[in-house]
Amino acid sequence: MDASRNPEYLRKIAAAVSEFKDAFKAFMELHAETRDAGFGRGFLPAAVARDGVPPEELQAATDRVARAAGRASAATGLTRMYIGVAGFPEPVDPIAAWRTVTTPKPLLEPGDVLDSAEQILGRLEALTDKAEAELPPTTGVEAMHPTIWGAARKLWLDGHFRLAVQSAAETLTSQLKTRTGLTNMDATNVYEKVFNAKTPVLRWPGDPGDRTVSSMQNGLAKYAPGLNMTVRNTATHMASDEMTAQQALERLAALSLLAHWIDECEGPI
Repeated sequence: MDASRNPEYLRKIAAAVSEFKDAFKAFMELHAETRDAGFGRGFLPAAVARDGVPPEELQAATDRVARAAGRASAATGLTRMYIGVAGFPEPVDPIAAWRTVTTPKPLLEPGDVLDSAEQILGRLEALTDKAEAELPPTTGVEAMHPTIWGAARKLWLDGHFRLAVQSAAETLTSQLKTRTGLTNMDATNVYEKVFNAKTPVLRWPGDPGDRTVSSMQNGLAKYAPGLNMTVRNTATHMASDEMTAQQALERLAALSLLAHWIDECEGPI
């Protein structure tokens, strides 16, 4: 799953980062920074325990930060918030490396950890806003046919918009084949046969002589196979996943409309 597109997950990670930051600040209240150590700076620990702090209190604070760092461990990868350290070959994860502030030759200063946590929170907020903007409008989702949204939902939330459209279209076709018994026919031919204006397998309810009924039947004979060719076929044969959220939403809405109309038709059950 592409977690960077899941607003709920991003909020949980942000809460974990906030918990980590608070735990680290409480941990640092039991320590003194050695930023004025002079020649020893860079070799001595960046922070040392204050005199008189009970060992059990120090251990409890350490455990709290370690646990919070574990909960927030995904945040750095999601936000790409790494720190370059001179003389160290790889970018440093500020959450994972928090403990080095108390070790000789520390990779990070306490300020590095706290500043990075703030930047991570900001980036998570931006990712959450982006993920929410890419979700279908709530009213659109609520009104969408369950067959369509049920087939598209997971792929949509993962950011695979083209695949979401393809899955929804194929699921609708599969259900139509099952309902009509035309399981061995390809998709376009199924829609052409099922909604054939002269001998339809599925009929729009009402008097065939009524202008509205006739208009719906003739319209379905064109709309259904046309939608299959323009939406399903193109989503299936595209060379990449390139489809915007708006483009996918419009196609899903068109499929949803067809699914509702199929439900209203009379014919094989």
